[in-house]
Amino acid sequence: MFRTLGAVFVLALSLAAAHAHDADKESKVTLVYEHELPNVPGKSMKGVLVEYGPGGFSAGHTHPNSAFIYATVLEGAIRSQVNDGPVITYRAGESFSELPGDRHGVSENASGTAPAKLLAVFVVDTDEKELIYPLTK
Repeated sequence: MFRTLGAVFVLALSLAAAHAHDADKESKVTLVYEHELPNVPGKSMKGVLVEYGPGGFSAGHTHPNSAFIYATVLEGAIRSQVNDGPVITYRAGESFSELPGDRHGVSENASGTAPAKLLAVFVVDTDEKELIYPLTK
């Protein structure tokens, strides 16, 4: 019985370590700009800096249904998949967009050794506070 409990304990520790390791790879997301659009009542622009460490990623997600997003890679290379489209690698200086309601299934650093950054500019309802929603299965 002690051997079985020991094995369960070791398995639990290894699963926790694996989860913690994955958490270390998650992207850092920072709101860097927010401004109401004076000529479009009820809408704002919000700039979000997404930083990926080597091998880093963002879990699959969507954005508010009011959000149009234009993303530009600032550093490194980002692999991205929107809806059921192809996985595309974008390099520094390249951009892509997401329409309201799109699903972002892949968003990750294309490199396991170098960091990557992108700036996502949202045009979104001003009262929208949450900009990222995890995908549900």
